[in-house]
Amino acid sequence: MADLASGRSDRAFHAANAILSALAVALLGWILVLHEPGGDPRALAFMPAVNAALNGASALLLAAAWLAIRSGRRELHRRLVFGALGASALFLAGYVTYHFVHGDTRYPGSGPLRTAYLVLLASHVLLSIAVLPMIGATLWLAGTGRLPRHRRLARWTMPIWLYVSATGVAVFAMLRLAA
Repeated sequence: MADLASGRSDRAFHAANAILSALAVALLGWILVLHEPGGDPRALAFMPAVNAALNGASALLLAAAWLAIRSGRRELHRRLVFGALGASALFLAGYVTYHFVHGDTRYPGSGPLRTAYLVLLASHVLLSIAVLPMIGATLWLAGTGRLPRHRRLARWTMPIWLYVSATGVAVFAMLRLAA
């Protein structure tokens, strides 16, 4: 009976994870592509730097979490991952808020640097879309005590999440350097 309840619980989680991930992507797509920003262009001008700092914090916390689990410090690992999750969640809230007011950000440069920026941005965006449900599933597996499955998925989730966080900082830096 417990296996049946667990199966239902898993299906409910995976459905909710997929729906929330799709809604997040749809909201961001709407804000960046369809929504007409109407705010003061100076409002929230500080947010890109804050968002880059949050991405940087997430990357550092993830790297520390990886080191913690490699040294067998599970509780520290758990706390660091939840710290990274918090930083990433704050980043997402700040990103949505900023782009709701300002709209999409265009790269101001041209030539090979613009091409490099667009390649980096494309990989960042595509992997951020992929990693969102992966983070949820990885945390779900850990929280439900299925550590072998958690480890298998975390081997993919952790480096992708780390890449997305680090490239978020790089995207910000490239935009600032080109301005």
